[in-house]
Amino acid sequence: MKITIVYDNEVKRGGLRAGWGFSAFIESQELPLVLFDTGADSPTLLRNMKELNIDPTSIETIVISHAHGDHTGGLFEILKINGSAQLFLPSSFRGALPGRKVTIVEDAMEICANIFSTGELEAIEQSLAIKTDKGIFVLTGCAHPAMKSILSAASKFGKVYGIAGGFHGFRDFKLFESLSQIYPCHCTQYKRQILDLFPDKASECGAGLVIQL
Repeated sequence: MKITIVYDNEVKRGGLRAGWGFSAFIESQELPLVLFDTGADSPTLLRNMKELNIDPTSIETIVISHAHGDHTGGLFEILKINGSAQLFLPSSFRGALPGRKVTIVEDAMEICANIFSTGELEAIEQSLAIKTDKGIFVLTGCAHPAMKSILSAASKFGKVYGIAGGFHGFRDFKLFESLSQIYPCHCTQYKRQILDLFPDKASECGAGLVIQL
């Protein structure tokens, strides 16, 4: 199983575009192909997908972390291209999507085998808890809810060993001491501090980054 960062404020390989937003693609031989968030705009998202050899019509599940434009900007164009992907949206998401299989997420739930939603925390955002042989890997959109709440919700599915995504203004860094993989992405205000505090386990994020789980 692996996560490919499709959209981020930074880029990790040539040919990709950066933008203020976030999107990640989760793939495994055994699981449906999952797109987590859709960045801020469809041209950047679709260009990066093409460069990364990700076929938007192959996506089977789309999960939106929260309803802010930097995470939903590419959604409607993807839905025009892909007529079958099912959606998992937080209950705070507003907007009709007729003809779609839509699951409104309030509480923790299974998205598909080994991928779980933390549930919509603090009435704004859901994160993903991905079960691997190493433990639980957490994928966040912006981490608007308290990081302690996110990690606690994810830990209900197993011991958390890693995390990637936007961490917003998170600075209670001791919460990361037990983790072995940390990827501060997108809106993380204290990226440099995290990278400096955890040099052996924190790595820079960016579009094109591939995280092997």
